[in-house]
Amino acid sequence: MSTFVQESQQNRFYNYALWLAIFTIVYNLLEGLVSIYFGTQDEALTLFGFGVDSFIEVMSGIGILAMVIRIRQHPDTSRGQFERTALHITGWGFYLLAVGLFLTAIYNLFTGHKPTTTLSGTIISLISIAVMWALVIGKRKVGHTLNSAPILADANCTMVCIYMSMVLLAASLIYQFTGFGFADSLGAIGLIYFSYSEGKESFEKAADMEDDCCDDNEHK
Repeated sequence: MSTFVQESQQNRFYNYALWLAIFTIVYNLLEGLVSIYFGTQDEALTLFGFGVDSFIEVMSGIGILAMVIRIRQHPDTSRGQFERTALHITGWGFYLLAVGLFLTAIYNLFTGHKPTTTLSGTIISLISIAVMWALVIGKRKVGHTLNSAPILADANCTMVCIYMSMVLLAASLIYQFTGFGFADSLGAIGLIYFSYSEGKESFEKAADMEDDCCDDNEHK
């Protein structure tokens, strides 16, 4: 494959990455605002927390968007610097996600608060699962093609949102049919470790890229 063809294919996939990031930002902004609104109306703290957590995905999407734009504007510059910044943003997003899950779960458990209804949570979670799964497939394809750790980390961030949507769906259905209000808190606690691990992995990947950069400079 010629260099021109390789560059053409790479540019095409960077365009995909750009539009995936834009869609991620716009969708999650809308999802977050709608979830927070209905979470407040229904007094459903899990749905409200889910809306707040949607903005973590917005943060990750902004990091990827900024990285792609910078790489396109400075194609002759090593992309390592831009990718490390995107990994740091994604890592902090996961840590904030874990903290948000923890605080929401503890608050629910200690106050014994129960929502007035969880119908909105059921509908929003089903839509979110379908949309996020399509995004994960697209991001992983682009990330593997470009060999981009930040895009793959962003795909993992989207995967966490799917797990959260499943927790929201399960909690909403359980409460709707049984009246047991603590199912969402118990499920959210199980996601804290996963979120923390993904955040830690993002920072480790960024550190590995810094080490590789240092090794390259030493061998020049």
